[in-house]
Formats: sequence, C-alpha cells, structure tokens
Amino acid sequence: MKHPLSNIVAEIQKQERKLSAETSSFIDEAYQMTVYLQELLSTVKEDILKEGFSDKNEEIHFFKQVKPNILGKLIYYNKVFRIETACPADNGNLHQNYFSLQLCNLKDEYTEHVCNSDFYRYYRSGRTDRDEQYFTLGNINCYDGLNSFVFEIDTKFSTYFDYKIAKIIANELIYNYLTTKLSPEQNPDVLLQHEETKDFFWTQTKNALIELIYALYASDTLSHGKIGIRKISMVFQILFRISLNDIHNSFHRMKTRAGSRTLFLDQLKYDLEEYMDKEEKL
Repeated sequence: MKHPLSNIVAEIQKQERKLSAETSSFIDEAYQMTVYLQELLSTVKEDILKEGFSDKNEEIHFFKQVKPNILGKLIYYNKVFRIETACPADNGNLHQNYFSLQLCNLKDEYTEHVCNSDFYRYYRSGRTDRDEQYFTLGNINCYDGLNSFVFEIDTKFSTYFDYKIAKIIANELIYNYLTTKLSPEQNPDVLLQHEETKDFFWTQTKNALIELIYALYASDTLSHGKIGIRKISMVFQILFRISLNDIHNSFHRMKTRAGSRTLFLDQLKYDLEEYMDKEEKL
C-alpha cells in the first residue's frame, strides 16, 4: 500500500512537532494543521481513486485504520480552531464556563450518537467479523437508518463507517484537549483527587512544570513519542492536581527568555550533580 498507517502517523506527528515549535499560538497551529491534513487527505484520495486496492484486506485496512486517522485528526484540529477562536479572552470564570459547556456538549453528543450504537460496540470490542460489510465500498445499507450525512459522502472514497471511526478518534482528542483547559474544580470527574496522593503536589512554578513536560515530549521519553503534548499535560495535571491553562503560549514565551531558555532543567541538572557529590562524600 502506498500509504501504510505507520508512515501516515509518523508524517502527521512530524508536522505537529514542526508547527508546535514554529507557531506563536495554538490557534495558528490548529489552523495550519487543518490545512495540512486537508491537503494530505486530498492527496491520499487522488492516489486511491487512481490506483484502487490490490485486494479486500488492503481496502479494509485503509478504511478501518489509515483514512480514519487522517480524518479524525482533521476533524479534531478544525473543531479546536473553532473553539479557540470563539472563546472568551480572559482566564476567569467566563473562560472556564465556556470550556465546561464545550465539554458538556461533547458528552451529550457521545451519549446520544455514539456509546449506545451497535457499531461503536463492534469497533471497541476489536471484532473483525463484519469488517467487509463496514469497510469496503458499495455496502451502505439505508435500512440501517443511517445519518443523513451518508447522502453527502463520496461513495468512491468512503464506506460511511470510516467516518464513524474518525469521529470516535476526534472526540477522544477533543475530550483530552478540553480537560486540559479546565481546572480540577471545574472538572472533578476527570481530575480526581485520590486519598492516597493527597500529600503529593507540585511545589515549583507552573512554567517549570511546562518546561519539564515539553522536555519529555521533545525527547520521545513517554510512549516512544506517540502521545501528544496535551495528553502528557493532562496526566501531569491529574497527578499534581494543578491547572495549566495555555501551555502552548507559555512555552513560546520561554523561547524568547533572556539568558537560558531552560531555567528549570538547568537547575535540575545542577541539583542532581550536587546531590551526587554529597552522596560520594558519605
């Protein structure tokens, strides 16, 4: 296959890293990723329409794995761009309430259209017995009571259910994004405060934590670099019960610091070496 899943994922991650380092705001990053993914999807579509598939297995793999990963990210970045460009400018209650409402809307959509569907259960269970029906062209069945969107898709480049998987992928990404925007008080069902970790909290500055998060992300230290900066951020917010609002802008401010741009990491290195020296003297 000309566009294997591993190559597509690596290509998208490379572009995400590039724009994360170059753009001045998450709005700009989301916009440029939307344009990039739209062009990528268009290129892949041209290739598929021109070359087709070698067999059913390749076709199923494309519509179950490859296309949904591109389209899912495209839906996600486009949604984030719309959310960011419409949100209140301040970081007060109005700002937090806006993101709380977005999260509620996402949960309502999930409850109404996703979690109770037969296809969602099929996909989540990892089944493959109906893959040929769901992920090969020309099998759309109107008797299933499908969403009206099905009549607008290009039936030469969609089985309809590839779009359903893309929506699942997008919704999970949007959920992670929204939870990083909310403080623990605004989103207690996600940022749980466990009894056994109540005395475990971050005592350095928020900028220091953001510096550490970006260092772990840039070095591919976590999950071989396969998870995004905002998911890493969410994990640290949960772990330390701390709210990091716009880590992207904070990071870009770090890049223009006078003197060292890695103050916290420099201090960590100094403290560790000093501790090692003390240990040697004992």
